[in-house]
Amino acid sequence: MLKSVWLVIGFCLSALAHADYRIETVTDGLEYPWSLAFLPDGRMLVTERVGRLRLIDAQGTLQPEPVGGLPTPFVATQAGLMEVALDPGFASDPWIYLSYAHGSEQANNTRLARARLVDGQLRDLQVLFTAQPAKAGASHYGGRIAFLPDDTLVLTLGDGFDLREQAQNPANHIGKIVRLNRDGSVPHDNPLRDQAGAAPEIYSMGHRNVQGIVYDRQRQRLYSHEHGPRGGDELNLIEAGGNYGWPLASHGVDYTGAMITPYTELPGYLSPQLHWTPSVAPSGLTLYTGTGFPSWHGDLFVSTLAEQSVRRIRLLKGKLAGEDVLFEELGERIRGVFDGPDGALYLLTDSAEGRLLRVVPL
Repeated sequence: MLKSVWLVIGFCLSALAHADYRIETVTDGLEYPWSLAFLPDGRMLVTERVGRLRLIDAQGTLQPEPVGGLPTPFVATQAGLMEVALDPGFASDPWIYLSYAHGSEQANNTRLARARLVDGQLRDLQVLFTAQPAKAGASHYGGRIAFLPDDTLVLTLGDGFDLREQAQNPANHIGKIVRLNRDGSVPHDNPLRDQAGAAPEIYSMGHRNVQGIVYDRQRQRLYSHEHGPRGGDELNLIEAGGNYGWPLASHGVDYTGAMITPYTELPGYLSPQLHWTPSVAPSGLTLYTGTGFPSWHGDLFVSTLAEQSVRRIRLLKGKLAGEDVLFEELGERIRGVFDGPDGALYLLTDSAEGRLLRVVPL
């Protein structure tokens, strides 16, 4: 059964648009949950960064045994199992897509795979893509997935923390967003496919660590957000072939306080739709399509780690119209925010005692 936690009233930066809501705990006992996918029969899949894929039944009960057949990820610091996403045609062909860190401490990067979910087990596992080159360390993997209406998908990546200059190098996948056909092949119309020496999978470049992406079908727009360094977190509108400037342009500074670049914008590089300075540490992105909260319909929602909140980004006729800060009363790092098929908003808290929460109207 869902356990009601408390009643709250959303605090708004604008003080113009309030929403009454209740936060319920669907399930707890999750170890650093990272992503959530809704199955057609009411069950849910949740990834745990430590390398487990968990199944929650339609009544909210976490099944004791993880889903079998999962590939073994590299787990350390930020590395591990990340995204789970259902193929848009899952009802007839049950593919699920997974992103995870692959390799070792000395040589690793983001990998994308898919498998069929059959009787609670993964079957027919296929590795679709592995970001190159392999890098040392355990930071900045990106890992979020969005499906586009042309039967392709995009996968977000990171700059590996120590390789930020490579975000401007079209020969590799560091600091990029890549676009693939759902079988892992490269679409014929990718923007750099015919450019000599460029990685053909690249869709956009000049990114730091992209941990949120969503496609707005109504407006036919692809939004993403990425972590800045100390300041300079960004919300971007992604264009095919676009260069988003990192590390040549940024609103942030290094963690030591040292300047990374004197430029916040440069000719030929795309500027963010908005930036957060100081950092909020954006960790997940969704577009609310439900009717439970009519005033929220069509708005973007950004989960945050450092701010321990969810930012509602209001859109009016496709333009940004302000932000509201929600759910700070939880006092928890929020790893992901998800648009539920039942009209609710779902949250994953980022801790060793992580929870799946459901936000419903009063």
